[in-house]
Amino acid sequence: MLRSNPNVQNSYEFVCLEELVPQHHLLRKIHKHIDFSFILEKVKPYYCENNGRPSVDPIMLFKMMFIGYLYGIRSERQLEQEIQLNVAYRWFVGLGLTDRVPDHSTLSLNRKRLQDSDVVQEIFDHIVFKAIELRMVAGRVLITDSTHLKANANKRKFVKQEVEKSVKTYLDDLDEAVQADREAHGKKPLKPRKEVSQTKETKVSTTDPDSGYMVRDGKPEGFFYLDHRTVDHKYNIITDVHITPGNVHDSKPYLERLELQIKKFGFDKTLEAVALDAGYYTADICKKLHVRRIYAVIGGRSYTPVKGLIAKWRFKYDRERDLYICPQKQELAYATTDREGYRQYKSAPEICKDCPLLSQCTRSRNKQKVLTRHVWQDSKEWVKQNGRSRSGKYLYRLRYQTIERSFADAKELHGLRYCRFRGKKKVLEQALMTAICQNVKKIANHLAKLAG
Repeated sequence: MLRSNPNVQNSYEFVCLEELVPQHHLLRKIHKHIDFSFILEKVKPYYCENNGRPSVDPIMLFKMMFIGYLYGIRSERQLEQEIQLNVAYRWFVGLGLTDRVPDHSTLSLNRKRLQDSDVVQEIFDHIVFKAIELRMVAGRVLITDSTHLKANANKRKFVKQEVEKSVKTYLDDLDEAVQADREAHGKKPLKPRKEVSQTKETKVSTTDPDSGYMVRDGKPEGFFYLDHRTVDHKYNIITDVHITPGNVHDSKPYLERLELQIKKFGFDKTLEAVALDAGYYTADICKKLHVRRIYAVIGGRSYTPVKGLIAKWRFKYDRERDLYICPQKQELAYATTDREGYRQYKSAPEICKDCPLLSQCTRSRNKQKVLTRHVWQDSKEWVKQNGRSRSGKYLYRLRYQTIERSFADAKELHGLRYCRFRGKKKVLEQALMTAICQNVKKIANHLAKLAG
């Protein structure tokens, strides 16, 4: 029998908000297993104790922001409307069916206050400590990588500026290693390094000057930020988030951020291995991990030899005699160690001039072949050997299941593909809030599963 629904828009019903939220809703799991009351202590210094009007509940404001990042709601106006209409959102933040949702301008003001403090970072750290307490973070294997976030800036709006090149942080250690190597080989010490500032011309965005102009093979070109992220292999919990401009090399902040995690979360007693991609394969990183006895697996780089010349790997290094042997069984003896940390090994021109492979070996006018070897090359070879082992191959494959998946979820589900805001501090807040959502979601789902 044909029938239409009666007009019930103006009817009154006695309902319980608790019963309107599905039992297996994600927000129910989060509400049950994650206690956000600690936020009150974090934000207490930013509120006056005895003056002013009563504030909106800080936990409610944080939960509203949390919902925005959890479900990829980019606009605070839209977030206000979604909470107004969605029963589960209302229930989670603590609003009744007839309660007024805080205005989007209140959310914006709250967000700006958080950006000028370390509260979001402290909340992120608290969640990580919670995961450690629940044994969801082992601290044995840490996997690090970076991904590019498109800056909220037009790549055609820029000015060219001369900026100072960044100084390598490990120069003191390198100078010490070079002087020790020269002394071991009977060479005179080099004069102290002159501090000469070098500049380069780069594009600076007029919209977001904190971003960096990125030009990389296989990557889009324009103004970007880099999200440097570390995850623990056990449950893929994010343990560190760091933001840099898009033109900063991946390896630059790595050692500092690793040391920070070790001290903050007490990983000094547990950390056994790290897995990184090829962008982190530098002599400095390999040396520091080798010294700390942290089993390192780093993706290798493919070097293309000069066309028509014999590849370097065909020259065998004799460690005992500290020299190279060429394919024709001739020796390349140690000559010197330069300021950049490279030992130079040179052949005898009087022998090379009659060699049948001379045209395939070198194009130098003096008929002399020169090979270089870094003073920390042993550490690089140790890392390369780790990557060839069975356990090393397994660890490297973990990257696809952990850090790559973490970035994919952040971009596809939580809106981290593009920067919502301008400025490094604001982008860091977006990246941290996204990581908080991912960690909270994992913890809640894990505890709900254990509870049956």
